[in-house]
Amino acid sequence: MAAPPGSPRTPRMAGHEDSQTKAASYRLRRQNSEILRAQYIDVRELRVCAGTWNVGTKCPPSDLDIQEWLDIHDPADIYVLGFQEIISLGVGYMIGTEDNHPVAVWEHTIHETLNKKRPDKSEFKCHSDSPPSARFIPPDCVIAMDNELPYSAKLSTSARCLQVLDLACDVNIVNRVQRKRLQYVRLISRQMVGLFLSVWVRRRLQKNIQNLRVSIVDVGNKGSISVSMSIHETHFCFVCWHLTAGENIGDELKRNANAEKILRKTVFSPIGRVGVPQRIHDHDFRRIILLGDLNYRLNLSYETTHELISKQDWDGLFEKDQLKRELGKGCTFDGWIEGSISFAPTYKHEFNSEKYASDASESGRTPAWCDRILSYGKGTKLLSCTRAELTLSDHRPVTAFYITEVEVFIHRKFQRALKFTNAEVEDNLLNCEAGNFLAQIPTTEL
Repeated sequence: MAAPPGSPRTPRMAGHEDSQTKAASYRLRRQNSEILRAQYIDVRELRVCAGTWNVGTKCPPSDLDIQEWLDIHDPADIYVLGFQEIISLGVGYMIGTEDNHPVAVWEHTIHETLNKKRPDKSEFKCHSDSPPSARFIPPDCVIAMDNELPYSAKLSTSARCLQVLDLACDVNIVNRVQRKRLQYVRLISRQMVGLFLSVWVRRRLQKNIQNLRVSIVDVGNKGSISVSMSIHETHFCFVCWHLTAGENIGDELKRNANAEKILRKTVFSPIGRVGVPQRIHDHDFRRIILLGDLNYRLNLSYETTHELISKQDWDGLFEKDQLKRELGKGCTFDGWIEGSISFAPTYKHEFNSEKYASDASESGRTPAWCDRILSYGKGTKLLSCTRAELTLSDHRPVTAFYITEVEVFIHRKFQRALKFTNAEVEDNLLNCEAGNFLAQIPTTEL
């Protein structure tokens, strides 16, 4: 029964109303803080091209054309390119002593492709052209952190401190004068045995990138390379994985275990700034892109798989995809998102051929979508996901294009916002609180 008018409130009711008032006050102050922050923060868009390719230890020939893979006719602001099996995964290799000649050749190929002279699209606006803020200082070096590596395999501090502007060590691509005219520059490249991640950005965007760090986790001769960075006021994380192979029953559980270990062990070195993420899932608004040879297979027989491929029944095939099922379970890959797949399985082809490996007993491999690109959370919108028809390897490369929002600090607007005195801010907050209070009173009581 409701208390009669004028009766005293019970302590429980009073406490409940007090907590509601405090919560409402907190929400109001946070809302007003966001309103004030919006006075000096602009939101702009960047285009990100993410590409993954298991190259099967093949070094690119001089005439290899990767324009289709990078889709340079519709250029991005950032290119995140992950390679698997860039060298043999033999047991003789130690982390930190890898053969880096293939890396140099691949970087030369990427550089030449991205910086190839082409007609300028007047309708395309590069959002990296905004004037730099005084707050953004280009990083002096990349802080790398190797996790779960043997002590003997650790790299020296000097080896981990990579100059951001350096290009491949084995190929003198450009000199200092030429570099000023480049449209794209390499931001960071890192190799871990057969795994290789290379990030390229528009030259004018580079000055607005800081907090660049790398973290490596190994799982046998496979593992992950993760790159964390701030672009203007927004944190990004790009992750390249190579998980356990195999199509036997239960092998997908090994891949799940790989993924969970990587997510748990990936830690970015602290740099002494508040709010800088140290783990993959710490990145604000979850602007995270994962790419690589995840090695998930189809729960179908060799014969049934080829029958569906001949019919181009991608939906029928995809229903039996192991990673699709994992994404739907909400466990290992909880929150990760993948676009629709409307192309043929990327593995296993014959080398330098458009055909799949034809002898199941010899190859032991049923075709599957091993090569995948995922994103996590808000902040990125997938535009397209395609496969390129490059026959160098037994895998086909995959490309995903994203549009992502970045927050840009505008110094002149910040100076203008600072002109408000504390009294003016308090008056503004008090007026808002008074208006909110009056709005909650029934009109019959006014």
